[in-house]
Amino acid sequence: MASPSKRSKYFDNAKFILIFLVVFGHVISPLKEKDGVLFTIYTFIYLFHMPAFIFISGYFSKGFKKKGYIQKTVKKILLPYFIFQILYSVFYFLSGKEETLHFDLFQPHWTLWFLLSLFCWNCMLYLFARLKWKGVAAAFFIGIIVGYIDQIGSFLSLSRTFVFFPYFLIGFLINGEQLKRIIKNNYSLPIGIVVIAATFFFFNHGFPDNAVPWLLGDRSYTAMGIDHLGAGLYRGLQYILTIIVIFGFLTFIPSIHLKLTKIGERTLYIYLFHGFIIKSLSTFIPKKGLSVISDQYLLLVCFSFIVCLFLGSYIVKKFTKPIVEPNLSYSTGGH
Repeated sequence: MASPSKRSKYFDNAKFILIFLVVFGHVISPLKEKDGVLFTIYTFIYLFHMPAFIFISGYFSKGFKKKGYIQKTVKKILLPYFIFQILYSVFYFLSGKEETLHFDLFQPHWTLWFLLSLFCWNCMLYLFARLKWKGVAAAFFIGIIVGYIDQIGSFLSLSRTFVFFPYFLIGFLINGEQLKRIIKNNYSLPIGIVVIAATFFFFNHGFPDNAVPWLLGDRSYTAMGIDHLGAGLYRGLQYILTIIVIFGFLTFIPSIHLKLTKIGERTLYIYLFHGFIIKSLSTFIPKKGLSVISDQYLLLVCFSFIVCLFLGSYIVKKFTKPIVEPNLSYSTGGH
């Protein structure tokens, strides 16, 4: 397993698959209520795809104590968040989704919660990293407890920051050798196949229709319709299942260089821009059109794949890099 300081074919492959699942999940989101197959796929994807992304982000945050790390994090994460928060505000206004043009930097638009939370997770390492695995237990406890706070929600992405932080912290604490022993031993792949198949089967037959908000982690238990003290047990069980599925997923990832591996380096571009494409289509495609394509599974897969290929291409990176990866060297003395 490559060290966090080196480019890893394994993790680039994993990131490409995960960003495809992100795009595909958003493509089928408005269709899932009309099709049982899509609903199962959607809920299965949302159980683990962002937690797995967050786990990988934590794995590559081991250098947080290095000089200038926070400044680098501000430049790579927080600044793009502000830029795209403004861009999405303008986009929603021009597309008619918002009646007035207003800029709210503290209420993340759609997918931008991840950037805001990612910045917070990196900052939280200064406290939790020193606690090591005791910190993971504390993070799980906090993630469960915040669900009882009715006021918590999407403001500053507070709910998701605390709910998803344990995955980030586990990724940070686990080292390459430990991860390799878990996901690359002789029994890993067969166990991974069983885990993925069993979970998918369970979601196909037993996932409640009204439980989707639990996968999003963006609101309190009361807001999700459960107001008794035992609600936290559901989140605890969700944590356990999600971690098992993450490692089941990771056993499938090849470590060889593929033609798509390079796109795994540019997942941020896909993540930030795919919303403009999907939201634009939802504006122009009538509801009747959605019902027509809801069972066109191959079409939906191919469309999502093409979006990933296009937004992950060199040409898109070349022309959009100034806003995705702003160069502030002129004002920071090159540091």
